[in-house]
Amino acid sequence: MVATRLAAAALGKEQVMDKDRVIGSAKVVKGKAKVAVGKAIGDSKLEAEGQAEKVEGKVQNAVGGIKDTIRDA
Repeated sequence: MVATRLAAAALGKEQVMDKDRVIGSAKVVKGKAKVAVGKAIGDSKLEAEGQAEKVEGKVQNAVGGIKDTIRDA
């Protein structure tokens, strides 16, 4: 991936991530934090919310990746 970005930079093409990838990655991080806090304090509901948010973020990140692929094609 780094090589792809370097090649794009060399050709003058700017490689920008789709906003869904950024938001999805943020949701994954937030979900991981909720899971960790939920485990630490014994709150199974918070832990489950965190797991759900991680999955939602992964899906949104994947959608953004597909959009990037289509745009760059």
